[in-house]
Amino acid sequence: MKKLGLGIFIITFGFFIVLLSLGEYKVSKEIILESSPKQASYVLQTKSFEENEEKPFRNQFTFVSEMQHILEETNELILSEEGISQNDISNLIYHSTIDNKIDFNENSILQAFPEATKLDSSKQKMIRDNLSWVFDKELTSKEELSDILTDKKKDIDNSVLGKKGFETNKFGEYLFPITKKSTTGFVANNQWLLFFLSLLMASIGVLLNVLPDLKKYPGIKNDGVYHSSATNRGWIGVIVGTFLIGFYVLLYWFPYYITTWVVMVEPLKKALSGGEASQWFLYGLMYTLAMLVMGVRMLIKYRHNKYQIVRTISVMFFQLGFAFLIPEILVRLNYYEYNFVNMWPLDYDFFFEWNINGLIESGRLGIFMLVWGIALFAIGVPVFVYFFGKRWYCSWVCGCGGLAETLGDPYRQLSNKTLKAWKLERWLIHGVLVFAVIMTGLVLYSFFSGQSMILGMNSFNVRKTYGFLIGSVFSGVIGTGFYPLFGNRTWCRFGCPLAAYLGLVQKFKSRFRITTNGGQCISCGNCSTYCEMGIDVRSYAQKGQNIVRSSCVGCGVCSAVCPRGVLKLENGPTENRVEDLPIILGNDGIAKLNDNLK
Repeated sequence: MKKLGLGIFIITFGFFIVLLSLGEYKVSKEIILESSPKQASYVLQTKSFEENEEKPFRNQFTFVSEMQHILEETNELILSEEGISQNDISNLIYHSTIDNKIDFNENSILQAFPEATKLDSSKQKMIRDNLSWVFDKELTSKEELSDILTDKKKDIDNSVLGKKGFETNKFGEYLFPITKKSTTGFVANNQWLLFFLSLLMASIGVLLNVLPDLKKYPGIKNDGVYHSSATNRGWIGVIVGTFLIGFYVLLYWFPYYITTWVVMVEPLKKALSGGEASQWFLYGLMYTLAMLVMGVRMLIKYRHNKYQIVRTISVMFFQLGFAFLIPEILVRLNYYEYNFVNMWPLDYDFFFEWNINGLIESGRLGIFMLVWGIALFAIGVPVFVYFFGKRWYCSWVCGCGGLAETLGDPYRQLSNKTLKAWKLERWLIHGVLVFAVIMTGLVLYSFFSGQSMILGMNSFNVRKTYGFLIGSVFSGVIGTGFYPLFGNRTWCRFGCPLAAYLGLVQKFKSRFRITTNGGQCISCGNCSTYCEMGIDVRSYAQKGQNIVRSSCVGCGVCSAVCPRGVLKLENGPTENRVEDLPIILGNDGIAKLNDNLK
């Protein structure tokens, strides 16, 4: 059955990849009007659109390339009519030259654009807004004025494209809806069938592969994880990591190349919320399926440990219910889409103006969501961490942690346990937390004051930088794509600002600790090997010291794989939580222990 399941998974997953080449695409006037209404009148005038209208494309790469050409030609058309041309610059220079002296002023602009047309008025305003600072500047030559005007031409043209055209750095946002609506043929006509033959059958294949493990003894048995190319950074692991990295790159920056996958899951999206599927719905669906299927694997593997069973069921429940289904149901009921278990600073855009305005405009439920989100990180975190440690969130609720514990479980032994890695971890994760706090402060200041510049920093640019570097590259591409290379908790360990916040509370004010019985430790190393957070658990166990680390997520796997029952997750008094009595083996140790007991 295991071979059958593996075979089904490989075949159906391969078919899933092949789907990217099975789409057929045709662009029409109606699609342009629906996808890009602001730019449609210009698009329809371009020669490229006329040549490609209703023309069938059987390759999405060719189709996207042609669409990019249409967008570029549209921008050129808009700028030729609305932008500042080289002829306009020459006119401005001519009317600013008097007796070989340069005097660029309001009159120069009026003379260069004398007609009382809407277009001339628009150009007058753009030049005045961007170049009024030159009025009082003493210019020495035509070349100097030409350089100034040419340099500002780029800003003016970008402003025109922002209002009427396609912003070059956002081509992907325009290409995705056009490509999606242009998809026809086999994929568009067999969505449910393709969904079943790819994602669902791949999930069934994985289940068939793991179910026979019920006949094995439960738990970790050191059965070759460092000898398998899938789990020791071998060629299979490299292939898996390459796919994950490539998937995240396409998801975040080139979604129009995975359009066929999005079209395939469109019927499910409509059934759940009545809306249209995006790349984020596809991602959420694949994320949830991966957690559920690999969660079954976890339940089978750790069926001897009640804590692992309950914990795994918990993350599966929160992902399926709160992260995936409830937001879709809220949209179906015409409410604001909201994930009740995601919180700031992991949900870094919680305080962005579009989110706050969306919540406020959603009425009482929206206000409740806003208050709930604030209360969760401001009150819930310190209270729950005090009683239960950061495990209540990182190992029981969080979707990032849930994916790491299920899909990433085969790679947990790859986490680096060196002191250098620990030092890097502390600098990185707390640096990201500081970055998140500063960004949020700037965003809130802009929200209430209406000013984007604070202390020389542009709040929009800061949050854009955070979204790219942390929200996309770190948490997605590196955080998940590097599972087979750096271990399953790369994001949680090195980058998650919420994990840093939870960890600070856990370290200084929490009842949670992992107690050890050093007298029973046989130094087998199972605990350290399978600690996903890079903690050398064995060194604590050998000395009988409680494990109190801000990075510990309380997954309990170290305890589950210990053959001697040395480790135990506890919530106890805060007194003597760190100042414990390590057990020293030998006669001297016993004598010292007796003295302490007296």
